Amino acid sequence: MESDVVVRLGEPDDADTLAQFNIAMARDTEDKRLDPPTVAQGVRAVLAHREYGFYVVAALGGEVVGSLLITFEWSDWRSGLFWWIQSLYVKPDFRRRGVLKQLYRYVTARASRETNVCGIRLYAEQSNRVAHRAYTTLGMQKTNYHIYETMF
Repeated sequence: MESDVVVRLGEPDDADTLAQFNIAMARDTEDKRLDPPTVAQGVRAVLAHREYGFYVVAALGGEVVGSLLITFEWSDWRSGLFWWIQSLYVKPDFRRRGVLKQLYRYVTARASRETNVCGIRLYAEQSNRVAHRAYTTLGMQKTNYHIYETMF
């Protein structure tokens, strides 16, 4: 199945699916209920404004079965960009079938061709041990950082 997965950049026609994936991911990983119109607006904003980031989708037989969002963080220490993987979601029936690996390979290959990308990062819910194992299997390493936030 892994070789049948087509990975590409997200397009405006993917907006509804991406919004549905984001809502499902928040519910599955954090038991959060998101506002569908707000999420749809946020997805469309990314698709319309490349400076916000970009989506990567994995399709099988024309059906989008997984996706992730890349956003950017400038590092003055490295004079380069970190690409942050966010909103990662694979439909339940397609998990453990190589979809995440294909998405990650696409992102790392694309990032390695960019002269200003210094690394790839993501954050994961602390209790999501399955995700932690998946990211380690991809070759990612756990960092010593904790994330803090102020919401508006």
